[in-house]
Amino acid sequence: MASNTETQNGEQGRHQEVGHKSLLQSDALYQYILDTSVYPREPEAMKELREITAKHPWNLMTTSADEGQFLNMLLKLINAKNTMEIGVYTGYSLLATALALPDDGKILAMDINRENYELGLPVIQKAGLAHKIDFREGPALPVLDQMIEDGKYHGTFDFVFVDADKDNYLNYHKRLLELVKVGGVIGYDNTLWNGSVVAPPDAPLRKYVRYYRDFVLELNKALAADPRVEICQLPVGDGITLCRRIK
Repeated sequence: MASNTETQNGEQGRHQEVGHKSLLQSDALYQYILDTSVYPREPEAMKELREITAKHPWNLMTTSADEGQFLNMLLKLINAKNTMEIGVYTGYSLLATALALPDDGKILAMDINRENYELGLPVIQKAGLAHKIDFREGPALPVLDQMIEDGKYHGTFDFVFVDADKDNYLNYHKRLLELVKVGGVIGYDNTLWNGSVVAPPDAPLRKYVRYYRDFVLELNKALAADPRVEICQLPVGDGITLCRRIK
């Protein structure tokens, strides 16, 4: 893993920071943001987990450090207490959330891979935050359906972060609007999808980028037309769209 200031000599200086998904045209400018505003204020536990994740072969799945900082600040601004995360990976965004919540705050965290979550769990435990997390291994949709059927979870979540299978984002959205409170926020990650949302149809794209692009495009169009939410799409990380439920 490159150091905070080190950049790759090739590829026009694209730096190697894990989770680097910035759409800024200048890598030097993105590195400036990291070095000046993100890394100096990054909690030690988040730094440790970021460095552990950098050694994982799927490290590009992680939330970038600047997005982790953004989520942490956002949760504090909205005074979130009861939250949910769909798609955990090693838990960097989960840790950012846990650090932001009050001591009695809760996170329902769901992922199909417990092994990845357990890679970061010792860091979360050492930080004294494990008691805030209810981790469920497996697909999220059956859990959401059961919560809706139970009836007692309607409008109870302050914040939900979704960073999972893009082909199910609209299925998540349908259900989450029943579970998040009016005034609550849902954050959908990767909504600019490596910049591919504006790529021409014949652009050379990696297979997985091409496969999910149409789902991301469909999601973005649907969110923009959904009268139940106010939206704000930000070029942080790989793009994050915030949806504030208004009815």
